[in-house]
Amino acid sequence: MRIDVVTIFPGYLDPLRHALLGKAIERGIMTVAVHDLRSWSHDVHRTVDDSPFGGGPGMVMVPTVWGPALDDVAALTGPAAESAPLETALAHKAAGPAVAGAGADGDGTTGSVTDGSGGEGSGREGDPGEGDGPGDDGATGRDDRPLLIVPTPAGAPFTQETAARWSTEDRLVFACGRYEGIDQRVVDDAAERYRVEEVSIGDYVLIGGEVAVLVMAEAVVRLIPGVLGNRASHEEDSFQDGLLEGPCYTRPRVWRGREVPDVLLSGDHAKVDRWRRDESLRRTVARRPELLDAVELDRRDREVLRGEGWGTPDGA
Repeated sequence: MRIDVVTIFPGYLDPLRHALLGKAIERGIMTVAVHDLRSWSHDVHRTVDDSPFGGGPGMVMVPTVWGPALDDVAALTGPAAESAPLETALAHKAAGPAVAGAGADGDGTTGSVTDGSGGEGSGREGDPGEGDGPGDDGATGRDDRPLLIVPTPAGAPFTQETAARWSTEDRLVFACGRYEGIDQRVVDDAAERYRVEEVSIGDYVLIGGEVAVLVMAEAVVRLIPGVLGNRASHEEDSFQDGLLEGPCYTRPRVWRGREVPDVLLSGDHAKVDRWRRDESLRRTVARRPELLDAVELDRRDREVLRGEGWGTPDGA
């Protein structure tokens, strides 16, 4: 996979060189290039924004800079061709035996944000059966244009399903807006060279799109085969089966008077699996009950949920 990021703050994307993403770069699994948007601005002040038509607060990022930038990034020409790919921040040691009880990916956190702002993604994926649209591969019918991702509070929610879908792409291009956003004509025009998706990571407003890019890049890259040492690390994540992941434990067995649940020390894998499923159900009904609407539940699942008050007048 190749990831390109266009931003006015290239240094903000330095975390892409670290940890798992850095390892993926080192192993040749992915290539990351960060492009300074101001490289396409030619006035003495390297201006990238202007006042909004119709009045109002803030500034809008101008199409006369963004348009050429996205043209060059799509074709890897001009200043985009001169941007050297990122190198890993630190040469990583060859993978050795996993430490007992340690997660192979070392990133046990999973983000959970939704965006109720509505709006459909503006992706124009074309009809793969036609084979004659812009960028279509006539042999396979696949639209081989890069996927352009525009982080915006007005975008469609970014979910685990989104991350999984993007993890199969050959190229992802992220356009980091600032101020009041990017002139809408840039997004509309880019659909001639890209498949475009406007995406939000949550119901809040950030200063710029860079943080959102870091969030989405991590969620996507860890799903690429070969990035995680243990495939089960992401197969058992929150949201993979529609539920939140339950609690996890490691050594010592007793810490500050708190004991690890006995079932996890039983050696009975069937009981452990059932316990994890039950805890996942309990956590989901307590924190995100709306997720249960899309989960296939068996009789045992329903018994566990009823024990938590689910399905009763006072329940979730």
